[in-house]
Amino acid sequence: MSHVTEELNSQPECWTRAARAAGPHRAALPPAGERVAIVGCGTSYFMAQAAAVLRESAGHGETDAFAASEFPYGRRYDRVLALTRSGTTTEVLDLLGEVRGRIRTVAVTADPDTPVAEAADDIVALDFADERSVVQTRFATSALTLVRAHLGLHTDAVVTDARTALSTPLPPGLVECTQFTFLGRGWTVGLASEAALKMREASLSWTEAYPAMEYRHGPISVTTRSTATWMFGPAPAGLAEQVGATGGSWIEGTLDPLAELVRAQRLAVAVAAARGLDPDRPRHLTRSVILAPAGEE
Repeated sequence: MSHVTEELNSQPECWTRAARAAGPHRAALPPAGERVAIVGCGTSYFMAQAAAVLRESAGHGETDAFAASEFPYGRRYDRVLALTRSGTTTEVLDLLGEVRGRIRTVAVTADPDTPVAEAADDIVALDFADERSVVQTRFATSALTLVRAHLGLHTDAVVTDARTALSTPLPPGLVECTQFTFLGRGWTVGLASEAALKMREASLSWTEAYPAMEYRHGPISVTTRSTATWMFGPAPAGLAEQVGATGGSWIEGTLDPLAELVRAQRLAVAVAAARGLDPDRPRHLTRSVILAPAGEE
């Protein structure tokens, strides 16, 4: 069994622990009323997008999400929440150093014994969700579960859905598709982007992600019989029928969207296996991106 398979299978237990961790870390996590920026890189950026929409939609305050390298330093925020599995990602550490003393910062990480512990004002350690795999699964979803629980949006039903996602077969014919498109609305747009990233990383697949209402504004033109279009959450009226008319496969997400992401993770591993690829060794990737200082080679 690959590391990534073992780790994605452990997500129900990790989510339960992450939800419990929200209480003890309440003081570090953004309270209602603050203006907050949530940042990350790669997978963590997509989780930041989902978390930002959830927080603002729940009425807890204006919340933005940024790739750490694109943070707008001219804007005013009460707190920056950084998601970083490794605690060593250069862009995140640079950002935290730049705003230190001006904006309160908190980092959610899998490894608190890393430079991020000195860079952030507060640390939330989800060490039980750390991973050996380069490809992120359980840390990302556990970090988002922590935020959902902090917002009062996590329930035991989400964990039940995750178990269902792990125990039920994938839709027939899905592994044989040659193109995959993931769609979301609201907070699930970030999940759709993350599902697409998993497919690219693990299986080198032609994969795209869009806000669901945008799919008809051009992207549907490349949909064929070998395309699978997967919706995270309720679909816009008529979209399933339009995709069906192209001859492509339509996958309706019926579980909690975070559990649907678990199904997409399984698909990425299954497609990798079918193509003879090792999902634990994604091409050109490392567990953390650590950049040399400017001027060094």
